[in-house]
Amino acid sequence: MAKTIAILPGDGIGPEIIAEAVKVLETLQKSVNLDVHLQQALVGGAAIDATGHPLPTDTLELAKKADAILLGAVGGPKWESLDIAIRPEKGLLGLRSELKLFANLRPALLFPELANASTLKPEVVEGLDILIVRELTGGIYFGQPRGFRTLDNGQRQGFNTLVYTESEIERIARVAFESAEKRQQRLCSVDKANVLEATEFWREIVTQISKDYPNVQLTHMYVDNAAMQLVRAPKQFDVIVTTNMFGDILSDLASQLTGSIGMLPSASLDTNNKGMYEPIHGSAPDIAGQNLANPLATILSVAMMLRYSLDQPKLATAVENAVSQVLRDGLRTKDIQEEGQKAVTTREMGDAVAAYL
Repeated sequence: MAKTIAILPGDGIGPEIIAEAVKVLETLQKSVNLDVHLQQALVGGAAIDATGHPLPTDTLELAKKADAILLGAVGGPKWESLDIAIRPEKGLLGLRSELKLFANLRPALLFPELANASTLKPEVVEGLDILIVRELTGGIYFGQPRGFRTLDNGQRQGFNTLVYTESEIERIARVAFESAEKRQQRLCSVDKANVLEATEFWREIVTQISKDYPNVQLTHMYVDNAAMQLVRAPKQFDVIVTTNMFGDILSDLASQLTGSIGMLPSASLDTNNKGMYEPIHGSAPDIAGQNLANPLATILSVAMMLRYSLDQPKLATAVENAVSQVLRDGLRTKDIQEEGQKAVTTREMGDAVAAYL
């Protein structure tokens, strides 16, 4: 029976990079009879322009029925003047919340061919392979109350609430421990327990859960130190588990260790491994429509989809090998281009991956 994949291109470079990821899926449909049905829908700013809402009912219903979702990117200056309640990013947050996609897996893997593209010295990043496990549906991004108010003295104030329940921390901790068991059996929990009660509680619960995973070495680190250590000695980390906001920041930082934010995929999973897959970069409106964007993070997100939601690990490896091959062949988009190399376009990079498959 065919699996349904909801294709949500979104805004900015989203349609361009999604088009190349779809090429990969269509290649697998033709070459190995991958039994999937691709169905496209609007989200983000594109949906606002068409329907007035960043997450139309039709899109949400498709996402709920689909076996997996492939998302491009949302947002851009065009919609920044809108009320925060209906900005494009609310479409993304709505999908995460409505689909209960609580576990965000963000691998930071350095392809050997890109060691010189990193802003750090090759000897610092060579062999880098980190997995950041970010809690995705709780914390300060979703906590209530939130909003704006006027104080008694007349000053206006903006406020958000950082809150976590025991069950929210436990389920993301288990995902992280189980991931670490399959890797190097090292887990670092990142918090700010010295000043934030919510993350002091986070540390307490993660420590309790660690008793169920005796083979995994658990360490704790404050987020400011973790940011420094990711730049100073990133290979000390295997798996990192952290809160929604800290994970958002640290995973973007980690992307630069690998040479470009255009290289990092992500998976957002529910308890049954249904997931939404997307590159971690944004909509990059400054290069939208110019055929310059790097599609490899989106294509690698397809590989994660094949592995986690479609139960096709061999095809996932095939896609990853195809990306490795085009990099070995010297193909580079502008963001990972080195001196003396000719940059290829978004479409040329997608064509090359599909051809190698």
